[in-house]
Amino acid sequence: MSQNKVVLLLGSNLGDQKKNLEHALQKISEGGNEISQTSEFLITEPVEFVSSNIFCNIASIIFTRLSPIQLLDFVKGIEAEMGRINDSTSSGGYSDRIIDIDIIKYNDLKFRSERLEIPHQKHLFERDFSKILLKDFI
Repeated sequence: MSQNKVVLLLGSNLGDQKKNLEHALQKISEGGNEISQTSEFLITEPVEFVSSNIFCNIASIIFTRLSPIQLLDFVKGIEAEMGRINDSTSSGGYSDRIIDIDIIKYNDLKFRSERLEIPHQKHLFERDFSKILLKDFI
């Protein structure tokens, strides 16, 4: 099976945000995925919800043998293992989170299901912080 080029965005606004992001990247790598490139950290205000906790965000290019759904399940497992309780898909809204891992692009695939949309339209076209992080990745 060939390697698939994937762009991820990671964010955290609870605890030691940078450490949380580094830990998540380590777990992604330990899962058999190659981390090819990462952006600088970017500090941002919460988007689409109100919180006094600021976010630290990072973009990463990885190479994986996982399918899009397998990768989604894998990153959701990392989020749960790191202590994320609420997922915006299941809760219907955004809230503070120890880690958030979004799949932005997967090769040149266009895919849509109840659980996953590739490419991730909000990050590519609506969120300014995402555009900053992704400018060298897309």
